[in-house]
Amino acid sequence: MLFNSLTFIIFFICVVFLYYTLPHKVRWIMLLIASCIFYMCWRWELIFLILFSTLSNYTIALCIDKHREKGKGLLVLSLIINFGLLFIFKYMMFVNHTFMFIYEHFGWTYPIKDFDIILPMGISFYTFQAAGYTIDVYRGEYKPEKNYFKLTLFVTFFPQLVAGPIERADRLLSQLFTRKKFSLDNLSLGIKLMIMGYFKKIVIADRAAVLVDTVFNNVTEHTGIAYIIAALFFTFQIYGDFSGYSDIARGCGKILGIDLMYNFDRPYFATSIKDFWRRWHISLSSWFRDYVYIPLGGSRCSTLKKYRNIMITFLVSGLWHGADWTFVLWGGVHGLYQVIGDIKNKILPKWRFFLLDIFRAAVTFILVAAAWIIFRANTIGDCIFIFKNIFNDIRSVTDIQYMYVLINGLGLQMFEILLLIGSVIILIFSDMIGFKRDIHDLMDKFPFPVRFVYYYGLLAVILCTGVFSGGGEFIYFQF
Repeated sequence: MLFNSLTFIIFFICVVFLYYTLPHKVRWIMLLIASCIFYMCWRWELIFLILFSTLSNYTIALCIDKHREKGKGLLVLSLIINFGLLFIFKYMMFVNHTFMFIYEHFGWTYPIKDFDIILPMGISFYTFQAAGYTIDVYRGEYKPEKNYFKLTLFVTFFPQLVAGPIERADRLLSQLFTRKKFSLDNLSLGIKLMIMGYFKKIVIADRAAVLVDTVFNNVTEHTGIAYIIAALFFTFQIYGDFSGYSDIARGCGKILGIDLMYNFDRPYFATSIKDFWRRWHISLSSWFRDYVYIPLGGSRCSTLKKYRNIMITFLVSGLWHGADWTFVLWGGVHGLYQVIGDIKNKILPKWRFFLLDIFRAAVTFILVAAAWIIFRANTIGDCIFIFKNIFNDIRSVTDIQYMYVLINGLGLQMFEILLLIGSVIILIFSDMIGFKRDIHDLMDKFPFPVRFVYYYGLLAVILCTGVFSGGGEFIYFQF
């Protein structure tokens, strides 16, 4: 069941109605059933994988709390189960293909035939959330949940089940079982968040996807300027797609009286790559910081080991995003960005003034957009081809006839491209005016006519220009 579907809207209205009409003591049961139904609408049998994952973490967390002397061994067992399942369903085919390529390269006969394993939607998200819970119990930061079904609701809570944000037990678990009263303020803010999320997804991301797919799925049929245009639009496609999902998830949670983690904070205004990762997919960045980077030693070690820790963290992060070498390379590039940025900060003075910050933000944006090319490329070969030819016709950018023909070959009509550019400008403007605080908090300070024009204008744009036919799944569902 996709957020960007009428089925979900009807489903969510029914959930909200039941949630506020049922007695408090059974509301969480209804949420659990609804969350299972939500996931089972995709493939019903894979709900058993989530239930098993939750059961293993539930059992081991209780054992860790009861037998502290065996805690380390039990934690290792938990990690083997969690990431073993993740490996089987997400990475085993990738490893097999890698060995197959190596064997074929040397002319050897590879003994294992090719095979296909279905990738359960959102497996990386709920695995990390469940694993984080057990690690927190091991660290003594959270007491284990005694009720298996309550822990299952924590793992399967439908607004953030398949694409985050990756919540921590100390933030979400208690909220799921606290008595809630219906609030018009929560309803209003939740709807506003959902409107912004749908604008990002349906108007920007799904429209940009047509252009991006046209170029990246046929790289040899296009030229350098087309690569640059597609890379720029993919930069906003993935932001609109993923932050749009997070906005809708937060909006759904808010209507139910539950505050989900803020996952994006205007990342394309970052003034460094380090700053970018403080703003982009915050729940994942903090997860890797707390459960990978710091346990490796973090920055409390020699400079060389610190850089090693950074590279390991980002390579693992890249692999988390997908079972392909393009994602590993993308993670490695961001790791190198971080290392180079840290070296630069040690050598150069840290001047801060407005124009310099604008320059830093522009450079950071270009570096991030360049790395997105690696992320989006279908293969390493496509990636190399794009970078080798990305400037091959740059001098033709002033040729109006050439640009007209090129742009008309990008899969969208000129009107659609102009509409997409206008929508991106609205998104940038919304991020800019809310730079000091959340845009929705800021809009509440304006008179009613301003709020009316802003939100109903967005809704009108969604209904009149949204991509309702051919709009696909959210990008991060595959992770």
